[in-house]
Amino acid sequence: MKKDKTTIDQLVEQDPRIRQALTDPRITRREFLAFSGALGLSTALGTSLWSGRALAAGPKRGGHIVSGLNDANTVDSLDPGLFNATYMICVSRAFRDSLVNVGQDNSMEPALAESWEASPDAKVWRFNLRQGIEFHNGKSLTTDDVVASINMHRGDDTPSAAAGVFSGISDVRVDGNTVVVELADGNADCPALFTDYHFNVLPAKDGKAEVLSPHGTGPYLLKEFEPGVKTVLERNPNAWHGNDVAHADSHEVIAILDDTARQSALISGSVDIINRPALKGIGRLKKVKGVNILAIPSNLAFTHPMRMDVPPFDNNDFRMALKLSTPRQEFMDKVLFGYGVMGNDQPLGPQFNSYDASLKPEYDLDKAKHHLKKAGLEGVKIDLSASNTSYGGAMDAAQLFQSHWEKIGVNLNIVREPQDGYWTNVWNVKPFCTCYWGPRPVEDMILSICYLSDSPWNDTVLKNARVDELVVAARGELDQNKRTSMYQEVQHIIAAVGGTIIPAFGTDVAAHRDTIGVSDQVGGGWEMDGGHFLKRWWKV
Repeated sequence: MKKDKTTIDQLVEQDPRIRQALTDPRITRREFLAFSGALGLSTALGTSLWSGRALAAGPKRGGHIVSGLNDANTVDSLDPGLFNATYMICVSRAFRDSLVNVGQDNSMEPALAESWEASPDAKVWRFNLRQGIEFHNGKSLTTDDVVASINMHRGDDTPSAAAGVFSGISDVRVDGNTVVVELADGNADCPALFTDYHFNVLPAKDGKAEVLSPHGTGPYLLKEFEPGVKTVLERNPNAWHGNDVAHADSHEVIAILDDTARQSALISGSVDIINRPALKGIGRLKKVKGVNILAIPSNLAFTHPMRMDVPPFDNNDFRMALKLSTPRQEFMDKVLFGYGVMGNDQPLGPQFNSYDASLKPEYDLDKAKHHLKKAGLEGVKIDLSASNTSYGGAMDAAQLFQSHWEKIGVNLNIVREPQDGYWTNVWNVKPFCTCYWGPRPVEDMILSICYLSDSPWNDTVLKNARVDELVVAARGELDQNKRTSMYQEVQHIIAAVGGTIIPAFGTDVAAHRDTIGVSDQVGGGWEMDGGHFLKRWWKV
């Protein structure tokens, strides 16, 4: 038998001792690897079998799961228009629903909309709503709730950060059990708009979405919510989702911003799951008995936005000097420890079909000095606001940048910012900061949110008429080759004149105890199984 080419299912089927060992809750990882080695299996195959042990047994219902997550804030709110970080994304996707979900295979799959269809020009989309669904307070879901939930993100006065995503919608109306969405321009990716993490379907009152309502239609009930501290969820006994999700009886989601504390809680067993284990210590964590690491290739972008309306970042020669002296390979080696690929100062990552691999960044100190001199900014001093809550290793990255930018005559002062409140008080406020952008399922979403001139989350204040023109045109272009060409031109423009340094695209990394079951396919679209881990993972 060629063990290295044999699938897990085949091995389990051929040797019942393997299934027995995989499903025995008393056996440890170390014991299983010794056992599999005695059977003649390679260490790599034994590790793969162990990682898939819960899959071999299949999802189980029951139990209580405790998670420790970074990216929470004491100013967090149930208002989905204000969501900006992983903690609230995951919580909301457990007790609320959207019209459409990103499946674990990264395709668009039905949620509250059981089906949809488009006009030939992709300007009119009809979303057919499921019947018989109730909010947690017993109110029946109606098309009016969906319309109100869409409209809260529209209009010049909306406070929603998703205004850019929904800016192409010209009208929303009801036709029987169908929600009709009309677009100003055709958009072949329209269903993907309704996977945006800001879009929760909320109960409506007097035509307005109740943005703070604790009552969703999701598979879990929101029992306790203490912003920036913890959330408690219990399975919804009347959920419409069937038995494919919400396997645990209950969840407790604890906010743990400090990397060391979060990792220690996992090792001690105080929590079952964490996001963003510190990559600096990932090698040691891999060796801890009972702990498994998940690493999912992603379009996660590590960004460093410079507000282009604030000197000296308003000078493109200065921005280019920083880009040319940014040590990208060292960033991947010393900050990401190999969990990523090199970035090129534009936001569309390598998982997108439109990604232009020919757009290669340079590290050239002589060219950087030339641009700095041209800008007349030799010896300039700048501040970089940084915090490890923006991404793991951000403080180390800041020191790395400092050492390299000093070589061209830029003096970097690193401002260590508090972790709590970072996304409110620092990002999109301070002139230069560390940041990350989670992956989106389609190009238009990230570009519309952050790179259009009127986008509320345009954190570099980029105002480029050609970018605006291309993004709008690409939405309505049904020829995929032409759309790809447009998106690639956007990539070149942003890399050349944009205000963000993107040294790398990352990998979504999480860690969990071996008492947690995870499917063999983990979704993208955001970290933690697309933000759906609370309803997709289970207690073994």
